[in-house]
Amino acid sequence: MQALLDIHSYVRWLILAFGLIAVFRAIAGVAGKKPYSPGDAKAGLFFMIFLDIQLLIGLVLMFTSSLTQTAFGDMGAAMGNKALRFFTVEHTLLAIIAIALVHIGRSKIKKADSDAKKQKFALIFFGIGFLFLLALIPWPGREEIGRALLPSLR
Repeated sequence: MQALLDIHSYVRWLILAFGLIAVFRAIAGVAGKKPYSPGDAKAGLFFMIFLDIQLLIGLVLMFTSSLTQTAFGDMGAAMGNKALRFFTVEHTLLAIIAIALVHIGRSKIKKADSDAKKQKFALIFFGIGFLFLLALIPWPGREEIGRALLPSLR
């Protein structure tokens, strides 16, 4: 179980890297009125792929982790515990919203009839999804829920 949690922690960095690349490419595309390039498409694709991988890992963790099993055993009590509430409800809900936004954005980009619309959709959907991701990560220093930046630094 710990190995899977460590993988989940490392994949976060791939998501953040590709998400940042996709958002910055979209900003540059909108600001510079650039055509939507194959590089833009690949950045969005890899952002989405790593989010999907993370979702699968997260689902396994959610249904096998002692932390979430404790919360599922008594959801009323879990809502009163900041860590249990975060990992059972907030983290999960924000992740699903972020993943949905990226998928919707990729779909809208594919259907858009101009490069300007593609860049705009990428900026809106990838940008908002990225902000949700920043909110759902248990960053070090967050009271009761903070985790190490890398598993080896525990």
